[in-house]
Amino acid sequence: MRRDGRSVSEYLQALKSVADELGTIDRPLTDDDLIVYILNGLGPQFREIAASLCTRDSSLSFDDLHDQLVAHEESLRREELKADSSPITAHYASIPKSMSPSQDRRMRETLLRGKNTHGVYHIPGQVKAQPAALVGERVSLSNWHSRLAFHDMPMMPNSTSAGMSVEPPPLFPCVPTHSHRPSKFHNVQQSHEQPSASIYPLSTLVPTSTPSPLPSLTSPSFPIETNSVHQSPTPFDSHSSPLRSPPLQPPWTHPMVTRSQNNIFKPKTLFHATKSPLSLPVEPTCVTQALKDPNWRQAMSEELSALVHQGIWELVPSHPSQHVLGSKWVFRLRRGKDGSIKHYKARLVAKGIHQRPGSDYFNTFSPVIKPITIRIVLSLVVSRGWSIQQLDVNNAFLHGHIDEVLYMQQLTGFVDHNFPSHVCRLRQSLYGLKQAPRAWFRALKDFLLAQGFFHSKSDNSLFIYHKGSTWIYFLVYVDDIIVTGNDSAAIQSIVQVMSATFSLKDLGPLSIFLGREALSTKDGLFLSQQRYILDLLQKTSMGDAKPISSPLASTSVLQLSTGTPLFDGTTYRKIVGSLQYLSLTWPNLSFVVSCLSQFMHRPTDSHWQAVKRVLRYLRDSVSHGLLLQPQPTLSLHAFSDANWAGDRDTYTSTTSYLIFLGSNPMSWRTAKQRAIARSSTEAEYRALAIAASEVVWIQHLLSELGVSSSVPPAIFCDNIGATYLSSNPVFHSRMKHIAIDLHFVCELVDQKVLHVSHISSHDQLADVLTKALPSLRFHSLRSKIDVADGTSVLRGHIKATESAIVK
Repeated sequence: MRRDGRSVSEYLQALKSVADELGTIDRPLTDDDLIVYILNGLGPQFREIAASLCTRDSSLSFDDLHDQLVAHEESLRREELKADSSPITAHYASIPKSMSPSQDRRMRETLLRGKNTHGVYHIPGQVKAQPAALVGERVSLSNWHSRLAFHDMPMMPNSTSAGMSVEPPPLFPCVPTHSHRPSKFHNVQQSHEQPSASIYPLSTLVPTSTPSPLPSLTSPSFPIETNSVHQSPTPFDSHSSPLRSPPLQPPWTHPMVTRSQNNIFKPKTLFHATKSPLSLPVEPTCVTQALKDPNWRQAMSEELSALVHQGIWELVPSHPSQHVLGSKWVFRLRRGKDGSIKHYKARLVAKGIHQRPGSDYFNTFSPVIKPITIRIVLSLVVSRGWSIQQLDVNNAFLHGHIDEVLYMQQLTGFVDHNFPSHVCRLRQSLYGLKQAPRAWFRALKDFLLAQGFFHSKSDNSLFIYHKGSTWIYFLVYVDDIIVTGNDSAAIQSIVQVMSATFSLKDLGPLSIFLGREALSTKDGLFLSQQRYILDLLQKTSMGDAKPISSPLASTSVLQLSTGTPLFDGTTYRKIVGSLQYLSLTWPNLSFVVSCLSQFMHRPTDSHWQAVKRVLRYLRDSVSHGLLLQPQPTLSLHAFSDANWAGDRDTYTSTTSYLIFLGSNPMSWRTAKQRAIARSSTEAEYRALAIAASEVVWIQHLLSELGVSSSVPPAIFCDNIGATYLSSNPVFHSRMKHIAIDLHFVCELVDQKVLHVSHISSHDQLADVLTKALPSLRFHSLRSKIDVADGTSVLRGHIKATESAIVK
């Protein structure tokens, strides 16, 4: 029970004191490290519990470890005490006449049966006997009872005795006379004393038809001496079986000699067993680890060569007045679709957290392309039959120029031996600097404007080239670029000029952009996020969950006060954030994601169950996506809807709109209104005003893209009062508190920029964005907004990819 003469409590207290002393000298040990040291220092009797603790998935505190080890120590102590206090008996070579042999039903061996008291046979007292000391086999007591002739006969566990001639106890336990395992049979030694005449010979316990007489005990496998008896007692607990003597075996007479008889054994091969798969190559966390791997050393050399080629810095003498930034290496593994490693990427970044605002940087904002702009351009490409190309800029942030004077330490592991005390003065932007994204965008903007592009006013990341009948669109998202147009030769000419200025990588036709797959089909362009959904289901362990047909039950009402608050809402926030990104191509998820996002600050178990239901819905609709079809006419129309007082916590209304370009959905939104509406007409009119504002913005964007329409856009609303308010000034006096929205929509209608029409609630497509619907209604509206099942499309894409790989 002790380790170096100490109990478990003393041993743990000693190691805890050492850990506390290390903490006082600023070398603290974590709980995990302390537990590892404790388990490695335990004795062999703690090997099993130490192995079980090492394979735990969750962390273990020091107090829990102390309780489990003390409990294990106490169980070992009880077993030793039980072994020391086990009854010591022996197989004597005689039994009273009141006993008779009984045969085992299963093994056909002889058992004792007769008159007994509570399963114990009475033996005439003070009888000297010659012990046989045969050791039986442990079996369960219930198993032993089922093999007796009388099932109701109680049994008493037993073990052999040690000694030469002993006084037999007044009671003789019921024991069998044979065992079927010779390995449990110990050497038996006979006593010098002769047995009394009143004692029955051992042969009386064995039927005359049993073919293994006692003289076979003298076989070489079980040698018997006649001068002494030496037998160690075998402890049995209260659940052990009675003892049985082993079956007698004939001597070994085969001439063949095996390796084991000559003590020749094959060495055991040890395998590392774990319940988790072996870890793949991991990304190093520091330069010391990376320098030990030649692959990472090569990646670091390539990064350093690119930095030197770009002339990012120059070495200057250090000065106390300089504010020197730190640097850090970041390592990433680029893997293929099958999980194999494609590229080792090492990136040098500056520690921008050390920059001082107003001195080291000023403006940091950098625009990116809007998802609505991407969908509109893709819809135009499908309708006009244009080709679309994807580009990637290598080391994009290194092409930006910075106006501030910045200094950085030399690279860890690559210090100049001639000038070890010098620092790097940055001449261009570097990854990690706060102004690096803005500097890169400014450099790209200056280049495109010099090539004849003009900057879109509707979207700052959209650049348009228009000369004669040539149209070219450049969509920029940091270093990912989409370029399309009606003149392929002009596009290639601009790409070649751009390659001479920046380091470009041509990714070919558009396939994956910002995590969204774009698959060309005979019906149009299918936008899917199947790979993103599968990764999300795998991370949340919901890949094998039971599918469900709708993301939110029609009868459920989510409120802030329902349910018990979660102990840790980090997982909830991560999953809801992932669902927000998924709603970029799934308009039917807009409402449920908006509802779940309202409880980020205080999620409960009811909200968590709603999140799991959404994941089950994704499991059912993993292959769905947005289908953009060619449109003969590019007319613009929208659906506006509101759920009056839909929020049960604040009683604010829910606004939603859905805008189409032809039959392709371009823009959608679900949000709570900021003020409480006093009527359903007021809530619907506010939603109408928000939809009108989005329609006007899309009109400006389409005009910049060269798309015009002679028909003004139409907004469909299912509220008659809101429809009349947009054109009838009689009701204006009743709506003074929403005068701004009222005059905004009325002015657009008067100028014939758009018109408002009434539509029945059954045909209101925006209804799926305002409330939870039954499954049939939900599926009907989902199909009408072009969220289609792409199982056949994705299956064909996979087959085409596999055939291309084979070729």
